[in-house]
Amino acid sequence: MDFLEKYKMWLSSPYIDDVTKKELIKIKDNKKEIEDRFYKDLEFGTGGLRGVIGAGTNRMNIYVVRKVSQGLSNYIKKVESNPKLRGVVIAYDSRNKSREFAMEAASVFAGNGIKAYVFDDLRPTPELSYAVRKLSAISGVVITASHNPAAYNGYKVYWEDGAQVSLSMADKILEEINNVSDFSHIKYKNLDTAKGEGLFAVIGEEIDSIYTKDVQSLLLNKDLIEKHKDTFKIIYTPLHGSGNKPVRRSLAEAGFNKVFVVAQQEMPDPNFSTVKSPNPEEKSAFNIALDMAKEIEPDLILGTDPDCDRLGICVKDLEGKYLNLTGNQVGALLVNYILSQLKERNSLPDNGVIIKTIVTSEIGRKIAEGYGIKTIDTLTGFKYIGDKIDEFEKSGSNTFLFGYEESYGYLAGTFVRDKDAVIASTLVAEMGVYYKEKGITIYEALENIYKTYGYYKESLKSIVMKGKEGSELINKIMKMLRVNPPKKVGFENINEIKDYEKGVGDLPKSDVLQLITDKSSVISIRPSGTEPKIKIYFSVIGKNNKDAEEKLKSLLDGFTNVIDMIIKK
Repeated sequence: MDFLEKYKMWLSSPYIDDVTKKELIKIKDNKKEIEDRFYKDLEFGTGGLRGVIGAGTNRMNIYVVRKVSQGLSNYIKKVESNPKLRGVVIAYDSRNKSREFAMEAASVFAGNGIKAYVFDDLRPTPELSYAVRKLSAISGVVITASHNPAAYNGYKVYWEDGAQVSLSMADKILEEINNVSDFSHIKYKNLDTAKGEGLFAVIGEEIDSIYTKDVQSLLLNKDLIEKHKDTFKIIYTPLHGSGNKPVRRSLAEAGFNKVFVVAQQEMPDPNFSTVKSPNPEEKSAFNIALDMAKEIEPDLILGTDPDCDRLGICVKDLEGKYLNLTGNQVGALLVNYILSQLKERNSLPDNGVIIKTIVTSEIGRKIAEGYGIKTIDTLTGFKYIGDKIDEFEKSGSNTFLFGYEESYGYLAGTFVRDKDAVIASTLVAEMGVYYKEKGITIYEALENIYKTYGYYKESLKSIVMKGKEGSELINKIMKMLRVNPPKKVGFENINEIKDYEKGVGDLPKSDVLQLITDKSSVISIRPSGTEPKIKIYFSVIGKNNKDAEEKLKSLLDGFTNVIDMIIKK
């Protein structure tokens, strides 16, 4: 069925409501728009699905949510003998239609005889992971588009271990979704009726309390927080998302008394009206917090994304100016802090491991080696870190100490199986207090790491390519790089090529290409699994900061030219 046939089917279907049909009628003369909305189904992968809110098979709407929920229900019923007893936990963030989509999913699960647990209000993604494990649920769903712009929403699927579903499981769920060929095949139950039948329940404070208690158990220097509780100042912005209450609660219970919240960004706002993008990776997201800092002069600025799984921070540099640290830098700081504190207590396990993704800086490995700790690489995506934690738990082969990725995701502890900005915020704040006690700032601690392990610098270039044409161009770029890779980039020769599509080590196959130079620089190229873009990661090592910056610029400029030439062909 081509896109025009799908479009006409939606217009004629008795299952599509009048509001949706009116939206579709408005684009009846725009063939390109119709094609973009209907040329494919919104892609379901290991991260579930994510897309622009609107009518169509390639958009986020109640019909797509219902279809995916029916497919997931069909899979659950095949593998679980008592789905009513186990159930599915559903969380949602502050985005447009998040609560509506959550209730639609719950109605479909209930219609299939699967108990649906829905949080009473917006909650962070990591708390969903936690709740799935605490409630012994078979699965979990989060309605979120993470740090994407306001036009987006999404549907992330978790399994009983609290991690996002595996590649093989995602394929099986996708098969079940594709088998839902007609909206009439979707089972649906009114939630009031479902509640009476024991198929719907609301959850809230009972999970919040035990989750916060477990976060506090990860603290390593509570006595220092007590000592500096009235002098260590923090500015926090939830960027209109779900982190507001849990992050503030965790910081308060840890003992921090001087936490100042950015009032303009405190309350949920689905349009994220104060920022260009609700992404703590974007420096501009901290503009209001930085204005506050002129008066408050905090030791630390924290910012979390809408579903509170990513954390960005700002700290004072040597000149007293606030500097945004990258995910690689925060990850390196936390690896060093956690391992140093465990070593001080003679608590470093012989089989301890740090886990990072293949596009994350190698400085973390160098730091871990300094403490005699092994580092394991995974593919990009925190679910792979969650899978490793589960594997270690079952085999006893290793003790998980910390996991992180360059895209501002960090995790300590094993009670959550996804990146967790509540945990990360609390640990970063404690780390700040620790270094304040030592008479240095977080920035100075980072400089000490560079002096010890080398001046590692990284950069990320994202090229947005929307729609069908963009998807085809992304495929063209990856194909051309594989067929005819550059022999030289900038001033560096390419010494080695790792094509993860063919398989590297024991990692699953993935559409990622890495170019490694004669100066140990690394260029990693991969299409985003959740957004219409191709991502290019650059990593260099310099003799000093200036040398590293020069190498990074040369590499970035050189490879940008390579991509431009491919696009023009």
